[in-house]
Amino acid sequence: MTLLGRAAEQETVSRLLASARLGSGGVLTIIGEPGVGKTSLLTEALAGVPPGDVRVLRATPAEAEGNLPFAALHALVLPALPLLDDIPAPQAAALGTALSLRHGGGPDRFAIGAATLSLLSRFAEDGPVVVVLDDVQWADQPSVDAVAFAARRVRNDPIAILIAGRSTEVPEPVRGLPTIELGGLSPEAAEQLLDEAFGSAGRRRDADGLYRSTGGNPLALLELAGEPDAADDAGAGLPRTLPDRLQRTFARRLDALTPDERTVAMVAAMAGDDLRLTRAACGRLGVDPAGLDGAAGAGLIAIDGGHVRFRHPLLRAAAYGSARPDLRRRAHLALADELAGVDADRHAWHLAAATTSLDESVAALLAALGDRAGVRTAFTVASTAFERAARLSPDRGDSHERLIAAAHAAWAGGQRVRALALLDEVEPPSGPATATGTELRATIAVRSGSAREGLGLLERAAELADPDQRVLILAQAWHACMYLADTGAMRRIDARLAAALPFATDPVARAVGLAASGTAGVLLGRDSTVLLRDAVSQLADHVDPLAHPAALPWLLLAPLFLRDADGGGELRSLVDRVRARVGVGALPNLLFHVARDQATTNAWDRAAANYDEAARLARETGQGGELAMSLAGLACLEARSGRAAQCREHAADALARCQERSIRFGEIWCELAVGELALSEGRSAEAVARLGATAARLDEDEVGDPDLHPGPDLVDALLRTGDSEGAAEVARAFTAAAAVNGRPWTLARADRALGLIADDEDFEAHFASALAHHRHTRDEFETARTHLTYGMRLRRAGRRVDARTPLRAALASFDELGARIWAANTRTELEATGEHVPPREAAGPGALTPQELQVCLLLAEGRTTREAAAALFLSPKTIEYHLRKAYTKLAIHSRDELATALRDAG
Repeated sequence: MTLLGRAAEQETVSRLLASARLGSGGVLTIIGEPGVGKTSLLTEALAGVPPGDVRVLRATPAEAEGNLPFAALHALVLPALPLLDDIPAPQAAALGTALSLRHGGGPDRFAIGAATLSLLSRFAEDGPVVVVLDDVQWADQPSVDAVAFAARRVRNDPIAILIAGRSTEVPEPVRGLPTIELGGLSPEAAEQLLDEAFGSAGRRRDADGLYRSTGGNPLALLELAGEPDAADDAGAGLPRTLPDRLQRTFARRLDALTPDERTVAMVAAMAGDDLRLTRAACGRLGVDPAGLDGAAGAGLIAIDGGHVRFRHPLLRAAAYGSARPDLRRRAHLALADELAGVDADRHAWHLAAATTSLDESVAALLAALGDRAGVRTAFTVASTAFERAARLSPDRGDSHERLIAAAHAAWAGGQRVRALALLDEVEPPSGPATATGTELRATIAVRSGSAREGLGLLERAAELADPDQRVLILAQAWHACMYLADTGAMRRIDARLAAALPFATDPVARAVGLAASGTAGVLLGRDSTVLLRDAVSQLADHVDPLAHPAALPWLLLAPLFLRDADGGGELRSLVDRVRARVGVGALPNLLFHVARDQATTNAWDRAAANYDEAARLARETGQGGELAMSLAGLACLEARSGRAAQCREHAADALARCQERSIRFGEIWCELAVGELALSEGRSAEAVARLGATAARLDEDEVGDPDLHPGPDLVDALLRTGDSEGAAEVARAFTAAAAVNGRPWTLARADRALGLIADDEDFEAHFASALAHHRHTRDEFETARTHLTYGMRLRRAGRRVDARTPLRAALASFDELGARIWAANTRTELEATGEHVPPREAAGPGALTPQELQVCLLLAEGRTTREAAAALFLSPKTIEYHLRKAYTKLAIHSRDELATALRDAG
């Protein structure tokens, strides 16, 4: 039958398919109520593709498969699986493990999406591909996660992805993709449909009433045309009840079958359309499988090879839902018996469905299923299995433990609300709690809700934990304190950490505890250099970042807080190597810390690229706190690099997100970024106002870390507004704090501040001391700032020729870093000494976008296109697209030239 009334929707789908055939991919989600014609639209679109022009990967999940890990994904990519070994080995291992094709550990759940993208891209290298996932509402959640992840990244590949599902049941990962919603047919199209189906003579006389009662739903028009109550209750809102009405109609059709035929249809609905399994289970029930013929003769099902196809999913639901509960349980038991020793997962689910009383043997099978699903990163399936196991557990302790496991799996699978609901049931907030449950509740709060709430929960969890776990939990609590910039909480956690550390015996716990204690000392104004050096050494010796992902942030936090040129090099190298091996979910936090570290060196381009990627992945994976901090860090870097509009935009966005989550540390960064930008742009009064307010809040909050204090910049801004007394007061206070801190980076900034307020006879000694301290740091920007300030003081002292040397050094550094406004300011100072310096145009790697630079860096390190794609969670075609743009900007033509260009640029 010709598809009627869908010309606009057909055109939209056709454009997507045509674009994919030309090499530019995309995704389209088609939603609508049951029976509105989603599948018909997909079928018609694919029928219009010339044979051999494209290859189609298609899957239509059955409702019974919703709790089978990666069942939909396996069906979808089955024709492409011979190419699995052509994608990067870590991704092949992750996807192979997920699909039960290989044995391995549990990768990050987002890694499966990245591997799916790689496999689809490899499959599309041999010609355009159309991927069709119908009835997405019944696909298992892990499969939906993987397909949605890939769908967002196929724009540069010859891949069209079509997803169809019910409007009210669209899974969360699919929302936000380009979507069209199918409504009912127009009255004219509905009339034509009825004419074609029944002929004008046989068409109902009350077609108008039928149209009003169905809202133009094609399936409802056809199925209800012969029903006596088809036009009853016509009016607004009735289409929302159509699925129920249709299911009742299908149930009445089933009434025409014999009891055995209805039983066979029910078993087929439960068996996932598997013909062999249906016949075997019927035999165990003592029912003749030939009953399928009667259902087929009534037009309700069709037998296609080894499968039983129901004419519509609502008919399958009616076949199951209209049967007596006791008969359904007997059928589940027959299916479970047939699947014993063949399919452990389906055996467990059917056995559970047949069980009405507490039964430890069934609960154990479900718990084992949950463990297997977790290893395959099918966390949402694991959560359902653990919860059902808990409901069937006779022992209260086992039930408690399994509900906690269900909550953990739900959180790992991105189901925050479900995880909290399970926690509330098993450990109500006001009742007794365990360390495991409380720590999970705290983690959820810190990562996606309130750091303040998470801190309190972590303190409570620490009281319930063993000595080693207590140290690790307190380290998390300290991290929350740092984000909150709450010195009262900092002192409390610092004291508890100091008391707990002597009792820790696990090397990882001790290393992490030392790092947390060292950073605590810095923010509380103590000299923690020795403690941080000890932490850096122990982290390098004892922490495997892949085996201990919770320790990953400390591998970079300890060197960052140490802030010298000598410590932490081994850890930085380790993290850089690990970067490509951790899962997508862990990457935003890791990339943020890597970028923060790079921003303190001359690797600003890399820092910007990593901040950009961290923000992008945090947004996609729903990590609001990581997104806020990444945007705040990016704003700080953009302030220094002179990207004024981007700085203000990102600072405003990050500030709102940080305020919503009580991330005071990020708020401070945003305020510092805008204040530093104002100073560089010569808006001194605004700089005084912003930096002064930030300094006052830090002093009020008693944050003792002078590295976070804008003192030297505030001194500069105050002097530019003529407030020399205020500048001197700030400089002396900052110098006192720096003396306690004792680290070279801080002492260098203090000496620069003193050099600014000193008289003409004394300032040189302060600048000489500052530059001596800078030689023990990695921060080239601050060194350049000191050179610039020194040159300015020399020129204002009438020593123009002497001023040129530090000003030239400052300009060279600012140009290399890409600090545009500071470089322009330095040129102005040099010209005031009588030296003409032409402006330097952006060239080389500085002209690349963050993502282009990421691509170029990975390729220049010797990675293949496919390996770079895997590392950045993009497709190889997207890598090639960015590489072509980079070649044009750099005026090069080969990867050897690319490596040379990046090497020459440092």
